[in-house]
Amino acid sequence: MNVTVAIDAGEAPPSASEAGPAPKRIVVAYGFWIFLLSDIVMFSALFAAYAVLRHATAGGPTGAELFNQGRVAIETACLLASSYTCGLMTLAVNSRRRIGIYLGALLTFALGAAFLTLEIREFADMIAQGASPQRSAFLSAFFTLVGCHGLHVAAGLIWLVVMMAQVASKGFRAPVLRRLQCFSLFWHALDIIWVGLFTVVYLMGVTS
Repeated sequence: MNVTVAIDAGEAPPSASEAGPAPKRIVVAYGFWIFLLSDIVMFSALFAAYAVLRHATAGGPTGAELFNQGRVAIETACLLASSYTCGLMTLAVNSRRRIGIYLGALLTFALGAAFLTLEIREFADMIAQGASPQRSAFLSAFFTLVGCHGLHVAAGLIWLVVMMAQVASKGFRAPVLRRLQCFSLFWHALDIIWVGLFTVVYLMGVTS
């Protein structure tokens, strides 16, 4: 029964159960926000562990001795720029411009891959100096926190490639548009987490 007709007739409007299930786009959006919040909770736990263990070097190297601020600054610039290009891709999706979508996705992928390459090189250099995760509690917490973020970036890059394949094969169908919106939220969330990580791990690590 139409809600307006029911009200005009003096009847109570149907309850949520009588109105049927929520639209799929609402269910997907709600579920994805729960996923993002659970991810943030996980990173919060990793941040807390790192904050507790950051001085537990066991006589090994400290962050001030290991961190290369120039390289980290380039990593940060790449990831923040990728957030901007991801936003441009989202605008192109809203206006249904394939060229803009592919260009924005290409730039986002290139910047994300550059960030990941620099991070892997940083890990390799630290391990070559003997600063491996088993060297101290500080390094275990560092590799876990930063490495977890890097794994998320790698997963995002794979997701982006899959989404571009879906745009090419399926066009602008509703499920594809929902997935692109979810990817955009995921990528921007990674940027926000990195800002906190850059501040807590690298800036505070050098000044401590």
